[in-house]
Amino acid sequence: LLYTIKFELTVMAEKPEDLNLPMAVVTRITKEALPDGCMISKEARLALSKAASVFVLYATSCANTVAQKNKRKTLTAPDVFTAMEEMEFETFLDPLKDSLEAFRSEQNHIKERKAAKRREKDEKDAAEKAARLSPQDSSTLVTHELAQRVENGGTEDDEEVMAIDTDASVKESASTPSGPTTVSVPDDSDGPEE
Repeated sequence: LLYTIKFELTVMAEKPEDLNLPMAVVTRITKEALPDGCMISKEARLALSKAASVFVLYATSCANTVAQKNKRKTLTAPDVFTAMEEMEFETFLDPLKDSLEAFRSEQNHIKERKAAKRREKDEKDAAEKAARLSPQDSSTLVTHELAQRVENGGTEDDEEVMAIDTDASVKESASTPSGPTTVSVPDDSDGPEE
């Protein structure tokens, strides 16, 4: 096993030091784990960094084996969970799953904020376009943009605004005359000739 890890180290990096965790990260984690006022020497931080690197490489190797057994090339979270069980680190599973859930929740929150900002920007841009156009053109433009947003997975609010805006457009078009206007011109054929 140790030979396998050393072989994988030489394949993945030119120097084994390239695979060590950054010392700043190791220092921060150890300071958070130790009680206040407890000091840690530089050699101890270096030893922790190397031990953590070996642990990560070993866990990755085990997870890769699990993925290969399932005929996949991509490591997934369940592969890591299975690897932790095989490595007899079951005590880490619950905190690891909690951390993964917190990470996913944070990522979803970030996506929602970006989507909200994008919607606000789209609405602002549509309002600016509408302000520059004539009233009838702006109504058509806003209706068109709302229709595109609804098609691209817009919210229920967009659909309600779309329905209201469409109703207003129908009423507006019904109140304005449409079609050709006919004008009658008197026929002068029966009148006096000059």
